Amino acid sequence: MEQFMVDVFKGLGVPEEDAEICAEVLITSDKRGIDSHGVNRLKPMYYDRIKTEIQYPKSRYEIIRETPTTAVIEGNRGMGHATAKQAMELAISKAREHGLGMTVVRNSTHYGIAGYYSLMAADAGMIGITGTNARPSVAPTYGVEPMLGTNPFTIGLPTDEDFPFILDPATSIIHRGKVEVYARRGEQLLPGLVIDEKGEYLTDPDTILEKLLEKEASFLPLGGKAETGGYKGYGYSTVVEILSSALQGGAFLQAITGVNVGYFFLAINIEAFIDLESFKKTTGDILRTLRSAKRIPGEQRIYTAGEKEHLAWLRRRDKGVPLNRSLREEVMQMRDELGLNTVFPWE
Repeated sequence: MEQFMVDVFKGLGVPEEDAEICAEVLITSDKRGIDSHGVNRLKPMYYDRIKTEIQYPKSRYEIIRETPTTAVIEGNRGMGHATAKQAMELAISKAREHGLGMTVVRNSTHYGIAGYYSLMAADAGMIGITGTNARPSVAPTYGVEPMLGTNPFTIGLPTDEDFPFILDPATSIIHRGKVEVYARRGEQLLPGLVIDEKGEYLTDPDTILEKLLEKEASFLPLGGKAETGGYKGYGYSTVVEILSSALQGGAFLQAITGVNVGYFFLAINIEAFIDLESFKKTTGDILRTLRSAKRIPGEQRIYTAGEKEHLAWLRRRDKGVPLNRSLREEVMQMRDELGLNTVFPWE
């Protein structure tokens, strides 16, 4: 499937090196069990946008301001995955030399799972932090109008375990990709996640996706409504919005179209504070202690961030990524339209 995605991107005019990066980001999502941001997004988020010339297949990565520890990058509406990977690589390089490195990007496009870039830093023995703004789909607390994006805020930390600590949540209680997964499965959402213009809950995924396009529905921020702590998610989402726009002079809130988004990347060199192995051991001890806590009756285990994704990869590395019928149809449609020779196992 990864090679197929490379071929699709190349067929759309994406240079081979960038096509490989884009496919790697998407397949990493699927490998880690995050089905909302993998091949599920290939057609609606990238294929269709490039075909309709909303998004450019060739990235024009341009540094417009730089210091020894920082950089501002112009994305020029190219492939977000390639731009974002270069931006995090630059932040890591600066951190390796100076202890800290931060880069910001403006006028770019969807960059896939934010956790991919935090994982890059963790694999380099550093702390990685990233976030991005997105098309308006989240209402502020006490509001019913979509103003903020789902705005993920992601942190990656190396540990002495088989997997790093990767916290990769949206700052909304749910996001568009998850609703798309529910729609493909024909399943209803739980109440308390999405509201209409009157503040009433919506649960039908097809209706939600339609109303989101018409700006007649909104996701609630992380925590839900105010009485369950939604103002906290609202606050974190606002922080991501500011760091994804104000530092780089980029678009924000309802000016975001999906092809002019901003990102930020922070790499922290642990060795500037303490030796890496000591940090990894302390981090691992914290995580193991948390998982050893007393459990709710009937629950088998407690997880820490990044663990479920690691377990998903252990299951999927031999069995592959599951694709439902509608997704298979999309995959075959792209293959046929591009004239590719790929033969899939289900045919």
